[in-house]
Amino acid sequence: MGLDRYPDLEPDAGEVIDTELAATDDVLVKAFALGPGAELSAHDHADATNVFHVLEGTVTVIQGDDEETIEAPGVVLHERGEVHGARNDTDEIAVLTASLCPLPS
Repeated sequence: MGLDRYPDLEPDAGEVIDTELAATDDVLVKAFALGPGAELSAHDHADATNVFHVLEGTVTVIQGDDEETIEAPGVVLHERGEVHGARNDTDEIAVLTASLCPLPS
């Protein structure tokens, strides 16, 4: 058994694969693999801060009315209640993690 929880993620074009990497009573970390053309729909977390860590590829991050292209490695902070999402506008797979803290009650 190893300590590394990073999975192999191979989504098809337009597909988003997500998996839980860590979940405790105060934090949730998920991995999202976005195939070419895939999108993680914009949403918010009213009572939690969310941080994206772009690990592979390039992701267009949506934050409110703004969009910015973030290449790996990259980190994006989403304050509590801020609408955010991600889109893969490339022909390659993009992978990011999202950390949510504290967990919503």
